[in-house]
Amino acid sequence: MAIGVWISLITYFALMIGIGVYSAKRSTSNSEEYMLGGRQLPPAVAALSAGASDMSGWLLLGLPGALYLSGLVEAWIGIGLFIGAFINWIVVAPRLREQTERYDNALTVPQFLANRFPTRATALRTVSAIIIVLFFAVYTASGLVAGGKLFHSAFGELINFGGFSDYSVGVWLTLAIVLAYTVMGGFLAVSLTDFVQGCIMMLALVIMPAVVLFGEGGGGFTQASETLATVDPNFLSLFQGLTLIGFISTVAWGLGYFGQPHIIVRFMAIRSVKDVPTARNIGMGWMAISLAGAVALGVFGRAYVERNGLVLDDAETLFIVLSNLLFHPLVTGFLYAALLAAVMSTISSQLLVASSSLTEDFYRLFLNKKADDKTLVLVGRICVLAVGIIAAIIAGDPNSQVLGLVSNAWAGFGAAFGPLIILSLTWNRMSGTGALAGLVTGAATVMIWIALGWNSNFFGLPGIYEIVPGFILSWIAIVLVSKATATDTEFRPIS
Repeated sequence: MAIGVWISLITYFALMIGIGVYSAKRSTSNSEEYMLGGRQLPPAVAALSAGASDMSGWLLLGLPGALYLSGLVEAWIGIGLFIGAFINWIVVAPRLREQTERYDNALTVPQFLANRFPTRATALRTVSAIIIVLFFAVYTASGLVAGGKLFHSAFGELINFGGFSDYSVGVWLTLAIVLAYTVMGGFLAVSLTDFVQGCIMMLALVIMPAVVLFGEGGGGFTQASETLATVDPNFLSLFQGLTLIGFISTVAWGLGYFGQPHIIVRFMAIRSVKDVPTARNIGMGWMAISLAGAVALGVFGRAYVERNGLVLDDAETLFIVLSNLLFHPLVTGFLYAALLAAVMSTISSQLLVASSSLTEDFYRLFLNKKADDKTLVLVGRICVLAVGIIAAIIAGDPNSQVLGLVSNAWAGFGAAFGPLIILSLTWNRMSGTGALAGLVTGAATVMIWIALGWNSNFFGLPGIYEIVPGFILSWIAIVLVSKATATDTEFRPIS
């Protein structure tokens, strides 16, 4: 491997660890700082942190891979996500920032739900924490799979030692680097590294499609279109082969935003409600550029591969293969760092949210109600380590598909927490029993749907993405049960 690649990667790793050390000195004196950065995130940091923790390795691996195989029709996933993210910033962000502070300064999503619905406080915190840890273990595993694929494709036998495959070494090395800065610096470290990683990701997704199109062997838009027409005359059609069920399933990815704890926790940490519009504009601009770059990479990357007679065994490694083929080693190392940034930004966010739930909603709730801040920070760090190890074990299969793992976890959170968060913030007649019913119904529907295989084959019809029935049934359960158990004692109006 060229020395330039190592220089870029080592520089990136050093920067991430440096941010962790800086954050450890600035924001780990108490549990609010460690878990929520003291609610002092500037708009730009909050925006890019939410975006980078959202997109993960699927933005550079899973989405381009899907477009590479199936054509522009897969772009509907990105369109649905963009719409969902925009609505999330409009509906959820300002209300969640204000209400989590009003309801006894809640530091986690389960804690907010417990404070919002005191009649079912313990049950809500417990069930929420279980769902968060369960789905985040799978979600984090998807990021580690992406890291393993990078090291396998890029470094191969160079990191094969001690009887472990290069893929396994890649998984554990990715986890080790993330743990280093997350355990040290907590939420501030995760948010600051997300900001840097978001900038790197966006820059990479501007550079890569441009070089694929206009660099040596590219040929520009005309040549790319002609090449893709030989693969499939409708490769560049947004509607080719798109059924109603397929359209609903792809666009429905946007529903997941309202219930992703690692994303909405950024809304809780932003400096003030007044900063939300600025953060929204920055975040949506970043997202538009990044998604457009990922779509262009998948589509025009297929044209480049076909035009130059390349062989790509795994479509999800398109970004890695082209990085190594088209660029100077220093730039290749930067692009590898961009992929690691996408992976690490999400993993660190998920580990911290899972750790926060275990610490606040299990340890403090059941084991040590009088724990001091020093103890809570220590327990939080131990929980980060534990969840990370479990995720690495789940990620042990090198044949795992990044997009598949992400879609399952995304649906689980979206269905369990999406309707719950929206209605808890906007409907004052919602009850604690209704909240619990929606939480359980959403999570159970998703798991049953996947177990029965209805997400791939629904009684002979194309499968329906599990978030659709999960979100709908969760919403219905909340409304019906809340109307049957309405109470005037749970909603606190602004004084």
